[in-house]
Amino acid sequence: METILSINNLTKKYGSLTAVDNLSFSIEKGNVYGILGPNGSGKSTTLGMVLNVVNKTSGDFQWFNGKESTHEALKKVGAIIEHPNFYPYMTAAQNLKLVCKIKDVPGAKVEEKLEIVGLQDRKDSKFRTYSLGMKQRLAIASALLNDPEILILDEPTNGLDPQGIHQIREIIRKIAAMGTTILLASHLLDEVEKVCSHVVIIRKGVKLYTGPVDGINASHGFLEMKAKDTARLCELLKTHPGIGKVTTKEDCVTAILQEPIDAEEINKYLFEKGLFLSYLVKRKESLEEQFLQLTNQTNNA
Repeated sequence: METILSINNLTKKYGSLTAVDNLSFSIEKGNVYGILGPNGSGKSTTLGMVLNVVNKTSGDFQWFNGKESTHEALKKVGAIIEHPNFYPYMTAAQNLKLVCKIKDVPGAKVEEKLEIVGLQDRKDSKFRTYSLGMKQRLAIASALLNDPEILILDEPTNGLDPQGIHQIREIIRKIAAMGTTILLASHLLDEVEKVCSHVVIIRKGVKLYTGPVDGINASHGFLEMKAKDTARLCELLKTHPGIGKVTTKEDCVTAILQEPIDAEEINKYLFEKGLFLSYLVKRKESLEEQFLQLTNQTNNA
């Protein structure tokens, strides 16, 4: 698979503060990557460095396997890393046509990109009449005018209402389905879980994990159970070789699975030991639960 971007030991220091610390990961063509971390974790700084708007302290990065200069490579990149900046007295279509002239791309692209972001019916409205969500969608249309191989978005749903967030996420899915690689930075676990195939988790500039979203800790999920005899249930679960940590909250017992096990198999095991369950459900850990588990492990290390 073609590598769009390779980052190797990239570091950025501001005096004694290390904003990005020896960060390394790769972006493969055709995937949606999320850089996930709390505010101040180095996400925007990382994007700024690979887009040549922030000078790196050390390390390096390569676009498209280093076949061309960064200046040339960035012509194949679409990016929004700041608030949309358009002329308020001009219409959406006029603003995009101006961007076409700057980027030296055909003006015919304007209609096509407005269609993608769902702004065709408001193309002749002045930018100043747009809501925040519409402004963000117009910015995405602008970033798509040069048909980029990769689209980079920094906190694309920041400040939007629930409807605006939903619209942006749907647009991201649509663009990805058309074959464009996407890299987005977000502090929202929910956002990354819903739109990304891969994730890079960073905290205080340090990478904690990189890989598929659903493989953060290769979790096999967990079981939630209830029985009349909670103590006996816990005792039996702890003797099962496929079950790890067992915890109790009120009358509900949670058992972490260490290997793939069906709920039916556990039910049969307990039944044969003379225990009847009144409640049994198997769940997959959410990205939030896995993320918290990962960062807690790092904190304790």
